[in-house]
Amino acid sequence: MEGSVRGGSGNVGSSESRPPNPLAGANRKCFAGVNAGHTPISGTLVRHASLKQISGISIESEVSGKKCEKEYIPIVRSGVCVDIGFRQNMEDTYVCCDNFTDEYCLKNTGDGPNAFYGVFDGHGGKHAAEFVCSNLLRFIMEDEDFPKHIEKVITSAFLQADTAFAEACSVDSALASGTTALAALIVGRSLVVANAGDCRAVLSRRGKAIEMSSDHKPSCMGERKRIEATGGFVYDGYLNGQLNVARALGDWHMEGMKVADGLGPLSAEPEVRKMKLTEEDEFLIIGCDGIWDVFRSENAVDFARRKLQEHNDPAACCKDLVDEALKRKSGDNLSVVVVCFNSIPPPALAAPKPRVQRSISAEGLKELQSFLNSLGN
Repeated sequence: MEGSVRGGSGNVGSSESRPPNPLAGANRKCFAGVNAGHTPISGTLVRHASLKQISGISIESEVSGKKCEKEYIPIVRSGVCVDIGFRQNMEDTYVCCDNFTDEYCLKNTGDGPNAFYGVFDGHGGKHAAEFVCSNLLRFIMEDEDFPKHIEKVITSAFLQADTAFAEACSVDSALASGTTALAALIVGRSLVVANAGDCRAVLSRRGKAIEMSSDHKPSCMGERKRIEATGGFVYDGYLNGQLNVARALGDWHMEGMKVADGLGPLSAEPEVRKMKLTEEDEFLIIGCDGIWDVFRSENAVDFARRKLQEHNDPAACCKDLVDEALKRKSGDNLSVVVVCFNSIPPPALAAPKPRVQRSISAEGLKELQSFLNSLGN
């Protein structure tokens, strides 16, 4: 995240106890999800060792009662692409899993997908991004209220991950760093997006961009009020003159940012948005701020839609977005996930009819005027 830490010095340090590296040493990767028509890539979901212990969890359908016979069920396909960009260090990481019940042999009693996606943009080092990426899904699935109260559960998971990373840093100070985080859960027809920081999720609904998250910048009025109410301040667009994000996980080493009860100026509590997917919902773009530095939400949807109409491949679409961001001179690491909700490409949209229709062309009017003039002579 370029400029996230004012006066920062890149990676804080190294340690043998650091969390696992989701990119396995590679900075440039483009992957397709397991249902995208490509050879499945094992390990697309970053597994923390503790995740393997999960058992006996039943993913029940959120919708109870009678169901419509023709109820819409999304078919998820996904892809991801990451690139170091013009930075010296790669501090982004991601999760991309089209069916976490299959990944961990969990019982699935509901209809539709059980998918999990996320992007994590580290600053001051990559350790916080790796830690949250490796543990967030575990905290979600171990909660006894999942999946009945998804919004409550995912908020709790963000805060648990933040506290757990603080404990890890107390054991090994070399892990000290921070990360923004955006996660998307798809359970049946429900799409839930949780965001803390300036990553962004945008849904395409028949070509219209619907933002599923807000960028948490210190200069935003709501964030500024919260920051000042908790004893912080905004200077030159930076939180306490140091960070250009108002919400993040980690950064426990930065003085005056966080307190044990989570009420400090830098909040790890995510903003959560939820909606029911419909047949008009085409795909979701999840990206770190390196993408949104050079794409507006509607521009990204238009661009991705055209590419999906050409090749119908979410992984290739991610690469197209990253390549275009590089052409537009994005100065940050680049990470983007595209999740399609149908097996077919987005349909062509009919051009709207003009409000005013001329009965005769301008050229015809000239000819008519010339004819009338000749009659007068």
